[in-house]
Amino acid sequence: MDRVQLQTIARECATPAYLFDIDELISRIEMVKQELAQSIQLCYAMKANPFLIKPIQTRVDKYEVCSMGEFRICERAGIAMEQIVLSGVNKEKEDILSIMETYGSKGTYTIESLEQLELLEYCAAQTGNVIRALIRLTSGNQFGVDEEDICTMIEKRKAYPHISFIGLQYYSGTQKKKMEKIEKELRYLDTFLQRLKEESGYEAEELEYGPGLYVPYFQTDEEMDDGELLQRLRNLLSELKYTGKITFEMGRYLSAYCGYYLTSIADQKKNHGQQYAIVDGGINHLTYYGQAMAMKTPYYQHVHKNVQKNEGDVTEENWNICGSLCTVNDVIVKQLPLKDAAVGDIIIFERTGAYAVTEGIYLFLSRDLPQILFYSKENGLQMIRERKQTDIMNGMAER
Repeated sequence: MDRVQLQTIARECATPAYLFDIDELISRIEMVKQELAQSIQLCYAMKANPFLIKPIQTRVDKYEVCSMGEFRICERAGIAMEQIVLSGVNKEKEDILSIMETYGSKGTYTIESLEQLELLEYCAAQTGNVIRALIRLTSGNQFGVDEEDICTMIEKRKAYPHISFIGLQYYSGTQKKKMEKIEKELRYLDTFLQRLKEESGYEAEELEYGPGLYVPYFQTDEEMDDGELLQRLRNLLSELKYTGKITFEMGRYLSAYCGYYLTSIADQKKNHGQQYAIVDGGINHLTYYGQAMAMKTPYYQHVHKNVQKNEGDVTEENWNICGSLCTVNDVIVKQLPLKDAAVGDIIIFERTGAYAVTEGIYLFLSRDLPQILFYSKENGLQMIRERKQTDIMNGMAER
């Protein structure tokens, strides 16, 4: 979608709204696969943006699913169980039993603790299945288990006849700017896999790794050469002793660039010498990883409602962009340069394809949820979710 198409859509659609460019999303996925020379599988971390799972079903190999809510979204979208990696630190027995009764041994499960190991063995035994499982190795927080517990699990794996331990899962965080950290992690994982092989005669079939690649959100951020970055990553993989299957779990890196958040200026004022533009959205809809006190300027476009307006001789002014919530914290960005800004103009915030659509404080003040739109050359503009009221969730049910 080019700039003209984007601005035309912005003028025609109601705001606030999320717009996801499906062509851009698919192009980015294909770029990643091409640069890595098909040497890895891709697992989409759907928590980044669950609305995107259906359009990329044939483009990714797996989906990381971290709750029953996400699982039900996959079911409604027709995602095959074989593509699902059921993760999450809290797995409920009733949920796991229901999934195994319905789908048998299909799919993959993660083991986040000794307790989860026992739970999965119990559920698999009760339903007569042998399931595939990845043990999550902790990076030093509440997720996963440490090395010694993994060694114990592998040593005693025959005590769990209904679980096939296919390998490890590892994720330590997002927005990694330095390849040195990723290299250190991959070498650490390589060494640990070799240890399991030497001490327990265990050869992992699969390593699922979340590299947490960096996305520059703000205009002061360093832009990255994706081709060079992925080439270095491919070279690192070729140096590993581990020769099994490698799956990269990605969410932000795949989806961030395809998203746009559209919000209109609803009011303008000057208080104590500061200019404020009140928009019909706010921080309940828009979050940027790394934004602090609204001081950083994200990538954006200013679209005049009046398409005939000439910007040639207009003076640029700085505006504090504030949302519609009744809190002083509802500031999206301070001192945003705009030319001849007026009520009705649209501000398009770019690179909002990851997390913003689900991460905001949506129920605060009972404001409506934004509409969600898809765009692609093949299907044009599609309404995926209409604007929805939230007051029904915040108020008492009718008697």
